[in-house]
Amino acid sequence: MTNSQICVARIGAPHGIRGAVKLWTFTEDPLAVMSYGQLRTKDGGRTFEVATAREAKGHLVATLKGVASREDAERLNGVELYIPREKLPETDDDEYYHADLIGLAAVSTTDVSIGRVIAIHDFGAGTIIEIAPPEGNSLLLPFTNAVVPIVDIKGGRVVIEMPGEIDGDSPDQADE
Repeated sequence: MTNSQICVARIGAPHGIRGAVKLWTFTEDPLAVMSYGQLRTKDGGRTFEVATAREAKGHLVATLKGVASREDAERLNGVELYIPREKLPETDDDEYYHADLIGLAAVSTTDVSIGRVIAIHDFGAGTIIEIAPPEGNSLLLPFTNAVVPIVDIKGGRVVIEMPGEIDGDSPDQADE
């Protein structure tokens, strides 16, 4: 269950008046987007290439070939940029591309369905896996070996060991 295209960046708001943009990257090394060559929209209808980039707080400030004005840059706000999967390096053991995890079934250690993985987040304090159950609010759990002891991409599932206390439980509920 692998995707043939991987989203590596999203164009943000313009930066300045000469066509530069904020570029939010989804790669371990933010500047890696410069080494991928042409970046495409999901439908493949448009291509972009990063001409220059520098790191800023949480994003890059980049210029894209062919984007020369603030007005051109404004029209690109929100555009996601993809590359073919084969351009990405292989992952090490216990490393995963977010795109490979999204959509996997989430099951308990006793193989009871919990829901589906809908997102992976990193807000700076560690990676979080978001699971949408069949009903109710999604679960936000630490993406650690203790909580997610098994990631079986070929089998299409992750195994979840529910932590003792879930945010929102009252302290006395967690001890029961």
